[in-house]
Amino acid sequence: MSTIRAIRGMNDILPDESPHWQHVESVVRRLMTGYGYSEIRMPVVEQTDLFKRGVGEVTDIVEKEMYTFLDRSDDSLTLRPEGTAGCVRAAIQHGLLNMAQRLWYAGPMFRYERPQKGRQRQFHQFGAEAFGIASPDMDAEMILLTARLWRQLGVAEHVQLQLNSIGGAEARQAYKDALVVYLRERFDELDEDSQRRLDSNPLRILDSKNPQTQALLDDAPELANYLDEESRADFARLCELLDAAGVAYAVNQRLVRGLDYYNKTVFEWVTDQLGSQGTVCGGGRYDGLVEQLGGKPVPGVGFAMGVERLVLLLEACGTLPAAPAQADVYVVSFGDDAQRQAIATTETLRDAVPQLNIVQHNGGGSFKSQMKKADKSGARLALIWGEDEVAAGTVSLKALRADDKERIPQQALPLGELEQTLQALLAE
Repeated sequence: MSTIRAIRGMNDILPDESPHWQHVESVVRRLMTGYGYSEIRMPVVEQTDLFKRGVGEVTDIVEKEMYTFLDRSDDSLTLRPEGTAGCVRAAIQHGLLNMAQRLWYAGPMFRYERPQKGRQRQFHQFGAEAFGIASPDMDAEMILLTARLWRQLGVAEHVQLQLNSIGGAEARQAYKDALVVYLRERFDELDEDSQRRLDSNPLRILDSKNPQTQALLDDAPELANYLDEESRADFARLCELLDAAGVAYAVNQRLVRGLDYYNKTVFEWVTDQLGSQGTVCGGGRYDGLVEQLGGKPVPGVGFAMGVERLVLLLEACGTLPAAPAQADVYVVSFGDDAQRQAIATTETLRDAVPQLNIVQHNGGGSFKSQMKKADKSGARLALIWGEDEVAAGTVSLKALRADDKERIPQQALPLGELEQTLQALLAE
């Protein structure tokens, strides 16, 4: 019988990897709370129409990458490929938009892409969305929050902020028209993907990875020349606020982002530490999306970042913390009476000192084999029960790590002194 394996591009996070994820998750959670963002959790499956209307029918995500299927009621459902549309849907449905809202979420997303390092078919994102504040100070807060995250993760020197304004709908359409005219005259010089996008989504040609196409764009019309006055003023104000806060940035006039709902400010944090997967965070303003999905007009701005890429970035920069030991104390026992005493005492100890990580040896075995497992566990101390300890009402304490062995002699402790002794030794 063949072995069943995980679906290609949908990876297991193994025990030696999960502490790195937990580290990133805990930093993000503290940061979001510190900026006044509340967590929201949305379903991983939504109506397909949500993403067609929200993300855009001519985007790569909707055209080529969504996991879409019919359920038993013949309703078209889709595994969420991104988080913003679902967050907006939830905010509209539950009446959250009658006041300014700061929300954040985390979880798996799904896109049918060619799996590679930093890009999987099931991937995980953190996202933040703020509704009801149209002014550029809200855009600045999003960027300042992410800048602080890089500092807290120890990678601030390895990421760079890129900014652009893609203007309002009318300005963007005027620019699209001019860009299409320019590129139509040079159609044969475009790469195949850009030729396909010329009619469906011409702005995406601006971030083509093809060097020949990028060279062709050097003489193309510039988006900045088509911006409306409001977009110009908002972008200038955002830059002023970032300058005042000491956040460095580069204006990238070819930055447009890949989703149709963006308007005005867009931004990305990029790195040169991850090869071709250089974007570690992206976001921007989407003032028309709430109305587009059936709500009253409410401005919005947000960002998302992939956890896989964050972990890879920390690994590349050497800032992943050492994984904590799974156990502080490993409990060893020999004989039925000793095991009963060990289990009862250990459970009492867990109640009294809940911060202790205690692993109870199960399955029997010789003293030598149990002590091997105790050492392999990474615990600093072993508690040992045998016939002599049961008879004397004591437990033997043995240091397992080399630096502890020099200062903690093996000793027999009265059970009444165990709690206090452990707390004192492990606090040192």
